Amino acid sequence: MHLEKRLPQNGKEGLLYGGLISTMTVLFMTTYSAIYFAGTFNGEVLWSIVKMVPIMWIIVMIIEPVIFGRLAETLTAKFTKPSDSFNAKILFRILFTVLGMSAAMTLIGDVVGNGFHSELFSNWVTSWPRNFVIVLIAESLAIQPIARFAMVKLHEAQDKKAGIAAELEVALKAETR
Repeated sequence: MHLEKRLPQNGKEGLLYGGLISTMTVLFMTTYSAIYFAGTFNGEVLWSIVKMVPIMWIIVMIIEPVIFGRLAETLTAKFTKPSDSFNAKILFRILFTVLGMSAAMTLIGDVVGNGFHSELFSNWVTSWPRNFVIVLIAESLAIQPIARFAMVKLHEAQDKKAGIAAELEVALKAETR
């Protein structure tokens, strides 16, 4: 899967890809949660979203690659074969990543938003299944496809740039003969 045009092919692209996915997911879930718990959208809710997004994004950008990304890769390798399709592997990867990240971020989001409180774990038990399903659908149908599309466009631009550079090199060699 490392040479797949829809996936990052180096660390810099991996950071871009992860950043896109994390940004879209954090924006989506922070907005959803703020509106869900407030019951309406107003200036106060918008301000809470603006304050929470950077904090949640930093947390996600740390724990996804360090913990849940690695677990998802390991579990995906156990549940798929090398001959399985790209889509099968990516769906397993999404499932396992969302499973872990939604569990952790439901708890972390409540702590960041409300501090430690006595209903922390009971809130988690009721909120996590909803968050898991919502993020799984969003990641599968919108967020991941957008990030993969961005990778395809990036690789096409790189290929085009490499093609132009190769043409110039050939032209320069022809001129010097």
